[in-house]
Amino acid sequence: MITAYINARIIDPCTGYDGNGTLVTEGQTIAAFGPNVKAPADAAIVDCHGRVLCPGFIDMRAHRVDAESALKGGITTVILQPDQTTIIDTDAVVERIRRRSEDSETVHVFPMGTATRGMQGSQIAEIGQMLQSGAVGFTDCRTPVSDSQVMRRLLEYANHFGALIVQFAEDKSLSCGAVAHEGEISTRLGLTGVPAAAEVIQIERDARLAELTGARIHFALISSRDGVEAIRAAKKRGIKVTCSTAPHYLHLNDNALEGYRTFAKVRPPLRSEEDRLALVAGLADGTIDTVVSDHDPKSADVKRLPFSQAAEGLVGFETLLPLTLAPVHSGHIELMTLLRALTSKPAELLGLPSGRLDQGAPADLVIFDPDKPWRIAQDDLLSSAKNMPFDTLPVQGQVWQTIVAGKALYSAA
Repeated sequence: MITAYINARIIDPCTGYDGNGTLVTEGQTIAAFGPNVKAPADAAIVDCHGRVLCPGFIDMRAHRVDAESALKGGITTVILQPDQTTIIDTDAVVERIRRRSEDSETVHVFPMGTATRGMQGSQIAEIGQMLQSGAVGFTDCRTPVSDSQVMRRLLEYANHFGALIVQFAEDKSLSCGAVAHEGEISTRLGLTGVPAAAEVIQIERDARLAELTGARIHFALISSRDGVEAIRAAKKRGIKVTCSTAPHYLHLNDNALEGYRTFAKVRPPLRSEEDRLALVAGLADGTIDTVVSDHDPKSADVKRLPFSQAAEGLVGFETLLPLTLAPVHSGHIELMTLLRALTSKPAELLGLPSGRLDQGAPADLVIFDPDKPWRIAQDDLLSSAKNMPFDTLPVQGQVWQTIVAGKALYSAA
């Protein structure tokens, strides 16, 4: 089937292209795009009415698939974390997930395997076998690899395969028992806090190990000013280090915990306003490479509990675009920079063929109106749970259509 998307503002973050024109897909790939491209006579016509058309979003960190929710959020590729009911720590599990994804006509799913067996931090997982079966990276999720010798061997082993190791930037001993950021808010609420130093200590140690081994390392969910500065310093030294953050860290600070709001309980915790502003600046200047949803649906049964007992995590697929557009609308981040962090940069880190507009590239696309105002409503979410602190928040920017392998799988009413 041939489809022509006309009157679109076409943006390709991979090349920096930004212009009005037409994009044509043929089957599962892109056939052509540009200002002078004409719609073939036999093409189905989709008039974008000036909306942005760009590569579909690649979410590097999700704990559940929630395909309908992902598609509504403009996400065409979900990177599934290994903390599933059956932990993703063998090639058989990886292969099963990849086959299921390939057989379904919905969002692409690529798993990350565990970095250590059972995410226990003591024995290196079978990275080579999982890589061959389709794993795109290796992480122990919210459990940092604490043993320096294990981490060194892990990086050496991964470097042999060119594999990406993703580390949770949090010193385990400093964060033990903590449920909030260590600061004025946690002190006033009587909550055990974790200092931002826990993030920096983990980053600086592992950056040194990456420098020693020559391996690539990616830090998930940077949340502090000092964390941004540590990443910036490591990059200046030429270390192969990258990092991500999530929209809630760009949008909220620890004031969101007032009233013991458990829907704002995440890990790492929301930090100070100074930290939030540093994250926005870090994304703007390229220190922070990617933005992830950290989508983690949790039922009210485990979220509506006393703060110290409540589960961590929030849903993030459907709010990924509007929340990350907020600093664009305020003039702090360029739209091209933001879209690069959602498309071409994660594709580059994970070795995926998507995330770019090119002849023959996968027709995984999103069309959105960056200025459309709307109000987030929990009851309207397609996610399997509704746990998030953004209910009733007015935002700008909404997905209009999501195309996976040339097929429109989501269209706004």
